[in-house]
Amino acid sequence: MNKERALIVQDDAKSPIAEAYRVLRTNLLFAKAGEPVHIVIFTSSGPGEGKSTTAANTAVSFAQTGRKVILVDCDLRKPVQHKIFGLTNKGVTNVLVEKIPVEDLLQPTATPNLSILTSGPIPPNPSELLGSDRMAKLLAELKERAEIVILDMPPVISVTDASVLASAVDGIILVVASGMVRPEMAQKAKDLLQRAKGHILGVVLNRVEIEKKHAYYYYYYGSDSKKR
Repeated sequence: MNKERALIVQDDAKSPIAEAYRVLRTNLLFAKAGEPVHIVIFTSSGPGEGKSTTAANTAVSFAQTGRKVILVDCDLRKPVQHKIFGLTNKGVTNVLVEKIPVEDLLQPTATPNLSILTSGPIPPNPSELLGSDRMAKLLAELKERAEIVILDMPPVISVTDASVLASAVDGIILVVASGMVRPEMAQKAKDLLQRAKGHILGVVLNRVEIEKKHAYYYYYYGSDSKKR
């Protein structure tokens, strides 16, 4: 994976897509009517909808405001955050199985205030690990270490992993790829999360084509605001 293309908030800050991530960041801050949002799951209905890229860019966007952020790759089946950020893949499963202290596995990034806890080796029992008491303790520790903790989790329809942690976090962002996902599949994903007592904060419609005139508008607005 090309990390330069994946981290558009960092590498092309004036683009309309980067602006969209900043809007998402703002909406998350006010998502619970004044109540703080500390831990958020990013998931999707199926594979290939861009939930990992969305989680990564949202994490960078939060860190750029000076908040301390930890991005956790809880996709213990097809992890990609270590590829996006160019890191060693030693993290969540090493904490849960080998009981390595989390502070020994958190990795800094080129973005100040942002640390990554990668997935670690792929285990044979991802759902069981994520639903364990050790995972609950890990989340509590991460919450103490950062203002915002973002969990990148597998698609909700394919496996139960996201549903296992749905009620243990402050909210869930469901990423839906435009033109790729049938409405009934998106609805099924929403139903599964709500059945697991998860609080859906919102839906990100991904891969929407932006007309050139709107792209120019966002670029100009971002450039102009810098001068003020």
